[in-house]
Amino acid sequence: MGNNFEFSVAGMHQDQAEDCIDEAILEVKRIEKLLTTFDQSSQTNQINAKAGIEPVPVDQEVFDLIERSLRISALTQGAFDITYGSLDKSLWNFDKNMTQLPDSDQARKMVRLINYRNVILDSKAQTVFLREKGMRIGFGGIGKGYAADRAKAVMTALGVQHGIVNAAGDLTVWGNQPTGEPWTIGIADPDKREFPFGSVTLTNTSVATSGNYEKFVMIDGIKYSHTIDPKTGYPVDGIKSTTIICPSAELADAMATPVMVMGIKAGLGLINQVNGIACIIIDDYNNVYTSKNIKLT
Repeated sequence: MGNNFEFSVAGMHQDQAEDCIDEAILEVKRIEKLLTTFDQSSQTNQINAKAGIEPVPVDQEVFDLIERSLRISALTQGAFDITYGSLDKSLWNFDKNMTQLPDSDQARKMVRLINYRNVILDSKAQTVFLREKGMRIGFGGIGKGYAADRAKAVMTALGVQHGIVNAAGDLTVWGNQPTGEPWTIGIADPDKREFPFGSVTLTNTSVATSGNYEKFVMIDGIKYSHTIDPKTGYPVDGIKSTTIICPSAELADAMATPVMVMGIKAGLGLINQVNGIACIIIDDYNNVYTSKNIKLT
């Protein structure tokens, strides 16, 4: 998935723990093959290839993930949108070779294709249809979290009662540390990644962070992050990082980016209306904002 996954197991003999982790790794690889856009035979690419042409039959698992993704799009009023795939690297390529802003007309043209409402699902036929040619879906905003949830499900089914799955910073934890205490999770400082600015004590919970500090470009002295507003095709600003805490790694992963897109007031307003989810936001001036149901230590 282009990310490092780390697995930790506590309270189990080493050989047994390693066997459980091996099964979790196989599950992540299975999901990667299913969802990747780097394999022409993947169901994701099949859907994209038939955009504007015909519906594509998919596995129930893929159908259900897309259906959940569309519900999150509706909840966030399009700030989360799996049809972001039309914004390819010809527009934003966050590497050292990018030295100027993309053409605004091209950005507007590509943004026109981003519209989750044009993903048509047929539950009876179990098909997915992208209504317009050129549309592309991608699971970069939800796939890591889904894979982490699935890896946890595999390990718990094998008897793992205490563990962590770390999907490149998106965490799901269950049970306790070997000491019997809940897991302590550090919240990264956007300016000093190796030093957490705070921590939360958690069990049976997931955490995901979206930030502008890992992938960005500097153009004319201005920092442009990889978090793109689906409505404009341009990077968002004003927020350095957003951390979401909730039971599901999939939901945490999916909600971190749209809160950045929505902004502090609207993002926290949304989180405060949803049961079982909490949020921490750090703005460009290092001010910290939290939802009503969280306390940092």
